[in-house]
Amino acid sequence: MKLAVVGGGSTYTPELIDGFARLRDTLPIEELVLVDPATDRLELVGGLARRIFAKQGHPGRIVTTSDLDAGVADADAVLLQLRVGGQAARNQDETWPLECGCVGQETTGAGGLAKAMRTVPVVLDIAERVRRTNPNAWIIDFTNPVGIVTRALLQAGHKAVGLCNVAIGFQRKFARLLDVTPAEVHLDHVGLNHLTWELGVRLGGPDGENVLPRLLAEHGDTISDDLRMPRALVDRLGVVPSYYLRYFYAHDEVVEELGTKPSRAAEVAAMEKELLAMYGDPALDEKPALLAKRGGAFYSEAAVDLASSLLGSGGCAVQVVNTHNRGTLPFLPDDAVIEVQARVDRTGAVPLAVPELDPLYAGLIADVTAYEDLALEAALRGGRDRVFKALLAHPLIGQFAQAEALTDKLIAHNREHLAWA
Repeated sequence: MKLAVVGGGSTYTPELIDGFARLRDTLPIEELVLVDPATDRLELVGGLARRIFAKQGHPGRIVTTSDLDAGVADADAVLLQLRVGGQAARNQDETWPLECGCVGQETTGAGGLAKAMRTVPVVLDIAERVRRTNPNAWIIDFTNPVGIVTRALLQAGHKAVGLCNVAIGFQRKFARLLDVTPAEVHLDHVGLNHLTWELGVRLGGPDGENVLPRLLAEHGDTISDDLRMPRALVDRLGVVPSYYLRYFYAHDEVVEELGTKPSRAAEVAAMEKELLAMYGDPALDEKPALLAKRGGAFYSEAAVDLASSLLGSGGCAVQVVNTHNRGTLPFLPDDAVIEVQARVDRTGAVPLAVPELDPLYAGLIADVTAYEDLALEAALRGGRDRVFKALLAHPLIGQFAQAEALTDKLIAHNREHLAWA
C-alpha cells in the first residue's frame, strides 16, 4: 500500500506519522511519500518521520520529494494538507476583515473565502495529476475550507472524501468525561464543515442510549468553558455546538477580542519555528509535546480510520466525514457537501440518516450552503462580482457596504494567487 501526503513538509505531519506508526496493523503502509515544494522543511520533517517509524518498529519506507507527479504516482490514497500562501497568507485572512468590523478567520467569513479562492484551483490541479497516474486513487482532503474544497473535488468527478478533526475531538473529550472508551461513543454530528452541532451522544452505536442530557447536566461547565460559550447558551440549546459557532453566536465579541491580540497565524508561525528546530535534532524520535498546541489533535487517528476503510484494510466503518448530501438534509441539494456520520468502505461514504433539524440549525446550514455555492463559483471562475456576491451572502457579512469593502481588500491581498486579477 502506497500513500502520499501533499503538504508533507507541514509541522502537522509528525502527528500523522505517529498515528501511522501506532496503527500500522489497521493501515499497513509499505511506502509513504511526503510531497512538498519547501525542501528545507521537508527534509526536517522527513528525518523525524523516519526516526518515528524506526522507533516504533514500522517496516514502511518513507520517501520525500518536491516532485508532485513522482510523489503521487501509483498512490492508493493521497492526503491533502496544504496551505497556499503559508502562514503569511493566513495572517492576512485573519487581519484585514477586522478593518471592516468582521471576523478575521481562515475558514469562515471573508478570510475563509480568500483561502478558498487561493486553494481550490491548486487542489484541482493536484487532483487531475493524481487521476492521470492512478484514476482509482482516493483523495482525502484535510485542507481548509474542507467543505468547499471537497465540493470542488466531487464536482470535478474525483474520488474524494473530506476530513476534519472536530468530531473526533468531541468523541475523545466526551469519552473521558463519561469514563468509557472512544469506540463506545457515537455522535449525532450534523451540519457543514466548521458549522456543526452534536445533537446526541450515544453509547454503543447509532441506536444506543443518548447520554447528552446527562453530559450537559454533569459537565456543562467544562463543556461550555472549552467552547468559550456561556453555559446558559449551551443549556438553552440542549446540544453541543462546534466551537466555530462562536463566530456566529458571539460575532461582535469575537471581533473586539481579535483586535486586541496577535493573530493565530502569528502564534502558529512562532510555534512552527520552534517545532522545526526540534525536528532538526537527530535525537528526537517522537512527536514533541509542543505539537499538541499547533492544532489538529487526533487528525492522525481520523485519517487512519478513513484511509483503512476506503482502501479495504479496515472493512466498513462509521465515521464523520464530508461528503455529498444525497437527500440526508432534505432542505439542501443532493450535491451539497455536508459533515455527518457516514458508512465508509471501498465504494466511498454514504451518510447515515439524521433526525429532522430544528429551524435554528437548518436555517443557518441553508444560508452557509448558499454562500459555499457562490464561493465555489468565485474560486472556479473568478471575477470581482462573484467575490462580492459570495461575501454579501455570508451570514457573518450580509451588508452592502461591508461586502464592497471586503471584496476590494480580498482581491488586493490575494492578487498574486488570483490569475484573473
